[in-house]
Amino acid sequence: MVKLHGSYKRLLQIYTLSSNIISTPLLASRCASAHRNRHEIRFKTSGADERALQERQRQHMARGLPKQKPIAGVKDVIVVASGKGGVGKSTTAVNLALGLMANDQSKSVGLLDADVYGPSIPKLMNLKGHPELTDKNLMRPLVNFGIPCMSMGFLVEEVAPIVWRGLMVMSAIEKLIRQVDWGNLDYLVIDMPPGTGDVQLSITQNIPIAGSVIVSTPQDIALVDARRGAEMFRKVNVPVLGLVQNMSVFHCPKCNHQTHIFGLDGAKELAQALGVGVLGDIPLHLNIREMSDKGQPVVVSSPDSPEAEAYRRVAAAVVQRLTEHPR
Repeated sequence: MVKLHGSYKRLLQIYTLSSNIISTPLLASRCASAHRNRHEIRFKTSGADERALQERQRQHMARGLPKQKPIAGVKDVIVVASGKGGVGKSTTAVNLALGLMANDQSKSVGLLDADVYGPSIPKLMNLKGHPELTDKNLMRPLVNFGIPCMSMGFLVEEVAPIVWRGLMVMSAIEKLIRQVDWGNLDYLVIDMPPGTGDVQLSITQNIPIAGSVIVSTPQDIALVDARRGAEMFRKVNVPVLGLVQNMSVFHCPKCNHQTHIFGLDGAKELAQALGVGVLGDIPLHLNIREMSDKGQPVVVSSPDSPEAEAYRRVAAAVVQRLTEHPR
C-alpha cells in the first residue's frame, strides 16, 4: 500500500468501493451482448436490414456506458499516447503543451499525468510537493512554466511503488480529472500510460476528447504497438490527429553525421497505412535528454534550438488537425 502525504491519505483511500469508482461497463455490456447474441439465428439480410442490425448492435454496445461529461473549464482535451513505453511519449507531451503555449501566448494549457504507475511529469516539469485544497475540496494543480500540472506523483512518495489493481487505478484517474480545479483551459494535454488498457478506456469513455497524438520511434517493434494504440482510439471514436516520429535521426555532435539508429521513416510509413498524417519528426538529441532530466524542457530552456523548433512545429500541426476535425 502506498504511503500518502498528509490529508491525501483519506482522499485516495480507495480500497472501499464507492459511487466514485468507475466500473467496467464496456466489458459488462459486451458480455451481455454476447449472451443475447448466442441465441440469435443469422440470416442473409438486405442492405437496409444489415444497417438496422448494425444499429441495434451499436445500441447494445452503448448500453451501460457512462455518458461523457466535459471537464469543467476545459475546451479541448488532447491525449498523447503510445503502444509501448520508452519511446519518449512523456517528453513529447510536456514539450507539446509548452509548444502550444509558445505558439500562441493567448492560449492557456494544462498537463495531466495519467500514468499512475510511472508518473513522469513531476520530474520533467521540475515540480515537487502536493496540491492544496480549495474551499470546494478540489485539488489545485502545481504550476511551472505557466502550465498547471496534476500527477499521481504529487500524491505519493517519490520512490514509492504504486501497487494497485484496476478499479483503484480508475478511481484515482477519476479523481485526477474531476477533483482538480483546472480553471479555464484552452487545451488539456493528457500524458497517457503506454498500452491499451483500463486507463485508456476509462478516460475515453468518460470525457470528450478532441484528438489523440500517437508517439513512436521508427523501429518496427515500436510501430507494431503504435498501430494498436491508433486502432484502439478509432474503436472508441477518438480522432487520431497523427503520429510523431520520435528519435528519428541522431546528429553526431562532433562531425554532424546523421545516423538513423532506429530506422528510417518507419512512422511515416505507418501513418500512410493508417491514413493519417505525420505531425513532425523529433531528433534523438543529447540536449533533449539532458534538459528533460534537469526538469527544463527544451521548448523553454533552449527555445532557439532546432529541437525546440521541431516541438513547436508538432504543436502547430496538432492545432491545424483540430480545426479539421469538427467537435
